[in-house]
Amino acid sequence: MHNPSGPADLTTAERAIDARFRALLARLPRRGPAGWLTEFAVFGLKQAWACVFGGAMLAVIFAAHLWYPPDAAFARNDFLTLAAVAIQIAMVAGRLETLRELRVVVLFHLVGTAMELFKTQVGSWSYASDGLLRLGAVPLFSGFMYAAVGSYLVRVNRLFDLRFTRYPRRWVTAVLAAAVYANFFTNHYLPDVRWLLIAAVALVFGRCVMQFRIFRFRWRMPLLLAFLLVAFFIWLAENIATWSNAWLYPSQLGGWHLVSPAKLASWFLLMIISVVLVTWISPPQPPDDEPATAADATGAPPAAVPR
Repeated sequence: MHNPSGPADLTTAERAIDARFRALLARLPRRGPAGWLTEFAVFGLKQAWACVFGGAMLAVIFAAHLWYPPDAAFARNDFLTLAAVAIQIAMVAGRLETLRELRVVVLFHLVGTAMELFKTQVGSWSYASDGLLRLGAVPLFSGFMYAAVGSYLVRVNRLFDLRFTRYPRRWVTAVLAAAVYANFFTNHYLPDVRWLLIAAVALVFGRCVMQFRIFRFRWRMPLLLAFLLVAFFIWLAENIATWSNAWLYPSQLGGWHLVSPAKLASWFLLMIISVVLVTWISPPQPPDDEPATAADATGAPPAAVPR
């Protein structure tokens, strides 16, 4: 049985924050508009907390674009790298991230950096050439942007106590993720099969439903919809990063414009790689053996009950 007083796998710091907020929120009405507003507010707070690493990275990139001195002796890219390292250290030292989760974040960093080295070489995008903390044309802070996705996924998994109905076999998802990752490289020399891979993702994950806890209730939504929503918000963050000149696509070299919505397909596929890496330390869990407590996120009448 899941502990109704709050997730048991939160970090020490998160348990203290969780207990304080629960004490405050418990005074609010359980039903009616106030009850739904409470769920909505908690959803936003939890999402913001899950995004703390990525949000901090994006804030530093944005601030550096606006205020970093162009004639500074220390290159902006090197500053971003050191800032990313400082954020990561603060996450672990402040017990906002466990050492076990850090392994996945580091793996995201390595997988992402390998892709960056290849993609910059073939001209898919480019970075400013300043700075010493780099591998070839890739400044080291770039790997932390992939790590931010990993950090979000491992945190959202425990903050929302994710459970999955009809989750596909993990070896099948691993084969699919390997094919997706390979296509990011081979599509420069062989036909791009991303649309076939998206169809395969729909086939493999199409029956899977994700259940998640906000505050008093558990909800459900199709896992494919969750992938698409996360991909959309990564695309929004990408637009902020490219506007801040963290990197640029070839079409943006003459002047910034919105990243093509077609990139959503790439971010959607990246979610498959990301989810498979996260399941390395957090195997997908089935729902508890309790009565159904989900409200359908696709618009069905709510059937949530307090836990």
